[in-house]
Amino acid sequence: MHIGKSYKITEFLYWTRRSIFYLLLLGAIPVLLYQVAGIKWLVIPWPVVALLGTATAFIVGFKNQQTYNRTWEARQVWGGLMGASRSWAVLCKDFIPDQGKTREVLYLHLAWLTVVRYQLRAGKNWETTNSSHNREYQRYYTIPEVEVPLESELRKYLSEVEISSVLSKNNKQLQLMAMQSDMLTAFNKQGLLEDFRYLAMHNALRELATFQGKSERIKNFPYPRQYATINTLFVKLFCVLLPPAMLGAFDALNEQVTGVLKGYMVWLVIPFSMLLSWVYTSLDQVGESTANPFEGSANDVPISQMTRSVEIDIRELLSEKDLPPALQPQHNIVM
Repeated sequence: MHIGKSYKITEFLYWTRRSIFYLLLLGAIPVLLYQVAGIKWLVIPWPVVALLGTATAFIVGFKNQQTYNRTWEARQVWGGLMGASRSWAVLCKDFIPDQGKTREVLYLHLAWLTVVRYQLRAGKNWETTNSSHNREYQRYYTIPEVEVPLESELRKYLSEVEISSVLSKNNKQLQLMAMQSDMLTAFNKQGLLEDFRYLAMHNALRELATFQGKSERIKNFPYPRQYATINTLFVKLFCVLLPPAMLGAFDALNEQVTGVLKGYMVWLVIPFSMLLSWVYTSLDQVGESTANPFEGSANDVPISQMTRSVEIDIRELLSEKDLPPALQPQHNIVM
């Protein structure tokens, strides 16, 4: 997540520079054919492209609104999950009389949070983290889940036997949730946890599992491919047809100007068509980078930072002194 006042224009231009190069080429080809080769039939009636541009604007706006909604929902889910984690920590501290056993349960919870965020960072076919423009931008920040293996992170909270058991399972999150539940059941049978407290803590576990399910729904269900495909197709079609549609209008300007520009107004189609097309391609690229809020892009929900914040709170609740540092922004980006 970018936490600065805004992206610098240089950063945005660098991020979209490939589109700019392609759009300059798309603008130059019809101008050269029209002005140099004398192929005058290339001109497309402006109303045709204007109607296409209107339709494209609607569908691009629809995509951006829906992808923003996905990101905002993901932020709400993880905000709720962080609140539920803190509530779970307080319940464990207040309901379990043995501090050592409280620490065991809460370390299992921290391991569960770790596995959940690693699972959410796993790549999907439809995600765009590895596209050329996003991959280059990753030089401005690092993704903790990519830099550090899951096994190394789990060693902070689990024994080697527990790690082996968890990593051998397909659904590691469920395994850790079950381990917490088994521990509560054992405490109840030993008389360390009264029945009503046992039920209250199980309800808290159910709430945590619900937030996990909501996160997985957003992660595993992409922005519908039919909408994404038609959006990109419309944008590309508009960018291809725009320069030929502008040829006639700019050529007609030669009758109204004097001086050195007279006879050369058609060449202005190249920068102006690039500028107009860049607006559409940039909006499409922004929507694309917002659609998957857990993939590890600069516009993601900062689940790594949020989880670290909760870990610090929980370990302070356990009266620990050797606390991990809070994750700091890198070039105004937090993960």
